[in-house]
Amino acid sequence: MSISTRSDADSKNLAPVPTEPVWRFSVFAYHEMIRLGILTSDDPVELLEGWIIQKMPKNPPHRVANKLVRNALEEIVPAGWYVDAQEPVTLKDSEPEPDVVIVQCDTRDYTERHPGSNDLALVVEIADSTLERDRTYKKRIYACAGIPVYWIVNLIEQQIEVYTQPDVSGEEATYIGRSCYDLSSQVSVMIEGCEVGRLNVRDLLS
Repeated sequence: MSISTRSDADSKNLAPVPTEPVWRFSVFAYHEMIRLGILTSDDPVELLEGWIIQKMPKNPPHRVANKLVRNALEEIVPAGWYVDAQEPVTLKDSEPEPDVVIVQCDTRDYTERHPGSNDLALVVEIADSTLERDRTYKKRIYACAGIPVYWIVNLIEQQIEVYTQPDVSGEEATYIGRSCYDLSSQVSVMIEGCEVGRLNVRDLLS
């Protein structure tokens, strides 16, 4: 006997994938939808390349890794920078909410706007069910924005993937540099080209 993970009622309520062109939203329009209450803080969505995309739910390992990474970075981040988590950053055509970021200045400097690409030293995504999205969609978005360093904390393969040297010269933005660090390694934390500390990968993944 087969067991379905989705009820018949749920299946009937699923909308078909559109076959006609779908309208993309600007960052301004997205902000207006939030201002007018069309979207609220309870809506699990983010703007990615003009599309309003549903965020994946977070399981306990994801939550734990997020807290471990944030705590570790807060221990070594120098003056003039701070660590934030799961808050919006405004890019050209996207407003993702990365799991962890290192941001320039002080959080009080962003009462009128979200941090932008020029304010960020590091963007971190914690990846389990989102691994493919983080390696493709998110990587392209962050490279296009010129984010200097992008980490994927890969819970599936128990490693940290570090992407550097954003490149927009080809048909699709990407990162030229890619390094992987397993549980026995240390990963450098770079801000504006300078190493500010090293973290044990094992401490971030377990």
